[in-house]
Amino acid sequence: MNLQPRVGIYLVSCVLAYLCLSLPAVSQTAPDASATSTEHDGQHDFDFEIGTWRSHISRRLHPLTGSTTWVQMEATVVVRKVWNGRANLMELEADTPTGHLDELNLRLYNPQSHQWSFNFANSKNGGIAPPMIGEFKNGRGEFIDLEPFDGRTVLVRHVFTDITPDSHHFEQAFSDDGGKTWETNFVASLTREKEAK
Repeated sequence: MNLQPRVGIYLVSCVLAYLCLSLPAVSQTAPDASATSTEHDGQHDFDFEIGTWRSHISRRLHPLTGSTTWVQMEATVVVRKVWNGRANLMELEADTPTGHLDELNLRLYNPQSHQWSFNFANSKNGGIAPPMIGEFKNGRGEFIDLEPFDGRTVLVRHVFTDITPDSHHFEQAFSDDGGKTWETNFVASLTREKEAK
């Protein structure tokens, strides 16, 4: 089976989705000054995460197969501010049942769309995955993209909740039915490491 056309269609759809989500909408009318002044400026939405964290992670071993087998691991997460908060760099390091894991996530803020893009890389392949796009609303951050998984394309969602100065909760979920249902496959509870005095 020739996968080249499917890969090409997938790449085009990712680019179109990224452009639609990241470019500001074009309006045929004059902007409403009152709406502009109250629109949320999210460039500091990730300030809560700057620092070093201990993370307890639960990961589903075989997503979207009906499997209920989970593995547990501990990770260190370090988040550094870039561009005065308009970007940040997250590094995750963990020893997992399948080996050592190093991940990198560059988050970039788009001041026109008021949204963030997540740009993931890991040390195993050295490549950058298609960006996730999303934003924070009412204390909840949600970010979505399309990704290849086991020979098909699935929706991937990242959600940040329960945010306090010293803790927060993170979940990843997959959907193979266009977002009608979601299966959580990665759960992390993060606690800030106290600075040594």
